[in-house]
Amino acid sequence: MQKVHIVRLTPEEREALEQVVRHERVIGAKRRRALILLRADEGCTDQEIAEDVEVAVATVERVRKRCIARGVGGSLDRKPTDMPPRPRKLDGATEAELVRIACSEAPEGRTRWTISLLADKLVELKVFDAVSKSTVQRTLKKMSSSLGR
Repeated sequence: MQKVHIVRLTPEEREALEQVVRHERVIGAKRRRALILLRADEGCTDQEIAEDVEVAVATVERVRKRCIARGVGGSLDRKPTDMPPRPRKLDGATEAELVRIACSEAPEGRTRWTISLLADKLVELKVFDAVSKSTVQRTLKKMSSSLGR
């Protein structure tokens, strides 16, 4: 099958990739991508490259395609995410409020606070319009809170 994405490196690009491969403190995936590009420039087949670098043939094809589309530097780094991470629901002040409530006396008729009661209390105090039990649980877990146990 005829190769669609043929990698041709300049001497400067080749030297930069060889530096990445030789450098000790490089992420393994980045080193593998650099090796793939170096072998592709030497004219090796995708199958040979995959066996040499110990990756799947599809990985070789993907790196080769990314090199043509984004350049050598862009093909070494991870693909940027399509969706940026969501901002945290609880910031420092709201976390402090949650801990304050969790460490206070439990509601009447209860021996301790539950995750559901804490979430409802945060909504009742208008800290949030709505907050899920899992958000409260993750925050307390992160802070190593035991809800009075």
